[in-house]
Amino acid sequence: MGIFSSIKNAIFGSKAEAAEVKPAAPAPTATAPAAPAKPAAISELDVAARLDAMEGADKLNWRTSIVDLMKLLGLDPSFANRKELAGELGDTNYSGSADENIWLHKKTMQEIAKNGGKVPAEFLD
Repeated sequence: MGIFSSIKNAIFGSKAEAAEVKPAAPAPTATAPAAPAKPAAISELDVAARLDAMEGADKLNWRTSIVDLMKLLGLDPSFANRKELAGELGDTNYSGSADENIWLHKKTMQEIAKNGGKVPAEFLD
């Protein structure tokens, strides 16, 4: 599993957790046959609200720092892991500069948005 997958799972939860939460089937009534249950619509997850609610969020600058975002999610923000994440997101020459870290944070948020996260516009610019 790659670093981005770890970030995505930390925010959205793992597939195993999602599989455990199943809607209860409606009980049939004597007057009408039970209609087949339709899957509930999946709404976008409010990423900022989810991250703000995490323990320690108020002590980290996760909104602009890839290092603090990774710390908040319980991931190792080492250069090696950030370099791996950058490679997964398209930067194969990552050197860890401030500009690259800003790009990496924005690109990570863009990918979270593509995967169903509701991400504020300021994270995507």
